[in-house]
Amino acid sequence: MQSGKHWDGRYEKAPPDQVSWYAPHLDRSLAMIRDVADPSDSIIDVGAGASTLVDDLVALGYSKISVLDCSSRALEISMKRLAGQAVGITWMTADVTQAVLPADEYDVWHDRAAFHFLTEPADRAAYARVASRSVKQGGHLIVAAFSREGPSRCAGLDVVRYDGDALGRELGPGWQLEQELQESHITPARIEQSWVYCLFQKVPHVGHP
Repeated sequence: MQSGKHWDGRYEKAPPDQVSWYAPHLDRSLAMIRDVADPSDSIIDVGAGASTLVDDLVALGYSKISVLDCSSRALEISMKRLAGQAVGITWMTADVTQAVLPADEYDVWHDRAAFHFLTEPADRAAYARVASRSVKQGGHLIVAAFSREGPSRCAGLDVVRYDGDALGRELGPGWQLEQELQESHITPARIEQSWVYCLFQKVPHVGHP
């Protein structure tokens, strides 16, 4: 996993609405979250960058929100943008593969554009362990990543491209794929990118209660 220094540099080089992964609103993510979570549920946005997802969740009445990213600069941008609305939000500067998160804490884990940067198997395994430990039984995990037809590099880094089955294999047997959707994302530079959005539910391992 790349260090926060790399991502701090990306946000210092360009405004948040000019990075390639920017979208004014993460409509697909919001729809998936609203399908599975009530406003009283606990949500964590992993690899959030300076995304407006937290703004929209607050506007919809969600009150238990955690925002995690390895870039302190990205989180500063979001905190400044939200200003007084940021009360009650938990902000975490951390590499998700090394993060120490509370067990059985989150009803929804959301990740748009973090997992596909994990090119090392050990990092993907660490990510899966953290997610499995911190998401409640019956809770949901949403991952949006470059699809099989998506770009092979982003932000100067190699990525891994996915479909739902491949993501499921990386996450392990404790997750059941419930929904898989394709999305065409148009970057601020008007370049089209192919993404896949996958919704998983945490289920008991075979042979375990």
